[in-house]
Amino acid sequence: MPGMKRLPFDLHTALTAWQWGPFAICVLVAVTLSGYLYLRGDWKLAARGRRWRGRRTAAFLLGLLAVDIALQSPVATLTSWYFPAHVVQHLVLMTVAPPLMAMGAPSTMLLQAGPDWAKKTWRAVLHSRPFAWATHPVPVWFGYFGAMFVFFLTPLINFAMEHMALMDAFNLFFLLGGCMYWWPIIEVDPIVHWRMGYGAKILNLALGVPFESFLGIVIMMEKHPEASMYSLSSSHWGGGLLWAATELSTLMGLVPVMWMWVRSDQRAAARADARTQALLERSVPLAHAPTPAAAALLARTPAEPRRPAPALIGERFRPLLQPGNSTWEEMWRAKAGFVPATKRSPQPRTDR
Repeated sequence: MPGMKRLPFDLHTALTAWQWGPFAICVLVAVTLSGYLYLRGDWKLAARGRRWRGRRTAAFLLGLLAVDIALQSPVATLTSWYFPAHVVQHLVLMTVAPPLMAMGAPSTMLLQAGPDWAKKTWRAVLHSRPFAWATHPVPVWFGYFGAMFVFFLTPLINFAMEHMALMDAFNLFFLLGGCMYWWPIIEVDPIVHWRMGYGAKILNLALGVPFESFLGIVIMMEKHPEASMYSLSSSHWGGGLLWAATELSTLMGLVPVMWMWVRSDQRAAARADARTQALLERSVPLAHAPTPAAAALLARTPAEPRRPAPALIGERFRPLLQPGNSTWEEMWRAKAGFVPATKRSPQPRTDR
């Protein structure tokens, strides 16, 4: 901040130089109120007998804590003289706090445990066209990475640091941009208008790697400080930190996305196996059941007692076993039902 005494970069400053100005107090109040409302919603769901996952609550509270650290802690104080502190503040607001809060599913919590007027208002926002455009991956991606280029590679950073009210507004903008970027990637809270697949999430993260690397390298190679209150060496150190930390944040984002992708495939395979097993269990009994037409025919046909096979054979060939019968004649009679004639019997003459 202009006019303030330069603080040394040591452990005592890192622990005690908290900010208590109007903006820092507003941040502390907003963070505390958000945490209280979230916990109140958790308690309301528990009173209804509905279980809310504890890791969601922990992630959201940690995200709020990260916001307060970035905007009120000594990190925010040291940004007035040290560019690496400014980079740390920037990274916390864009790559640490937003994914943690997204993992807490605040939208789902509000729709399940919030007051009726808040539910109605937020539902209208979720279904609105401006919200659909603002959360689309293309404008969000360009806004997320483009904002860093515009801010760090133009005189805008120097002007903002000399007018802290504008810098505070930029920090809130960076926080909002980070939330819009990480919300569909984490995807605990669904977005009404569209859904990003796991391949698109990985591509979204991977495309930012060369841009973040290029930004860090350019800052490290600059021959003038990022702003008038920073030294050249501080600017170079901040550029290296920005390069390394953004690469690390991308890797940290890719790992859980890949893990969720594998888990999703496993759950899909388990569901497919369950459906196949259920289909087989339903189809096996039906395969042995008669058709409706066959069942009706069987119902109209009187049942006949079935004789043993030896009895049928013995009864059919019984004439062969009786004495005085000609073997070949009885065989033909048993098989064909008649005896073929070998010679025509002479017919008696009637002209006499």
